Amino acid sequence: MSKKQTLILPRSLDVQAADVLREQILNGTFAPGTRLLEIELAEQFNLSRGTIRSALQQLTFEGLVVQFPYRGCAVSGLSAQDAWELYTLRGALEGLAARLVAETITPNKIAPLNAALQTLVDAAEQNSWQAVAKADFSLHQAIVQFANHRRLQEQYKIVGQQIQLYIISSNALNPNLDSIVEEHQQLVSAICSGDGAIAEQIARDHSSDGKALVEHLQTLEQQNQESFHD
Repeated sequence: MSKKQTLILPRSLDVQAADVLREQILNGTFAPGTRLLEIELAEQFNLSRGTIRSALQQLTFEGLVVQFPYRGCAVSGLSAQDAWELYTLRGALEGLAARLVAETITPNKIAPLNAALQTLVDAAEQNSWQAVAKADFSLHQAIVQFANHRRLQEQYKIVGQQIQLYIISSNALNPNLDSIVEEHQQLVSAICSGDGAIAEQIARDHSSDGKALVEHLQTLEQQNQESFHD
């Protein structure tokens, strides 16, 4: 009897286009406020406008792109309100995840958590801010995944790309990569120790670093308002 073949479907073109655009937004190629025109992107990627439109709709759902009626799309930027909402929500979600993982910790969870932490350490040693931000988010994704809480995972996925943008913006205000690594080492250590209460508190305290980003954005918004009225 022949083995049953598994059909592997290629990823659709709109998904691939969304992946490329997402990466360009997160790595700063497309800065906040950049107009994303269907016709230009279609020519750049050699794809139909319909395919690009579908990709932009996905990125709009993720919060990375904003659509304006009759004016097309633009790359989203974080406002002070956005940053406040993200860091408070992130603290709640990641705090719960850290507690759940700590309370159910096993060697099968410890090994990949330490591997994710090592990726962050390696990125910091290379002095790569982009790699640090990516490894930072990946570590938190792993913690949420190991919580084994489906609804928590679903909610985190909805805001995941916005959280990644938030991490990039927040880390940019911290010139010390060593401190970023140390914070995550403390978090992983607490989770692996099995102390749910401490792990949750560290995760929440870690997210509260967003206060600095909120204050920074509030200052910029105030300066923009004053410039507008001058």
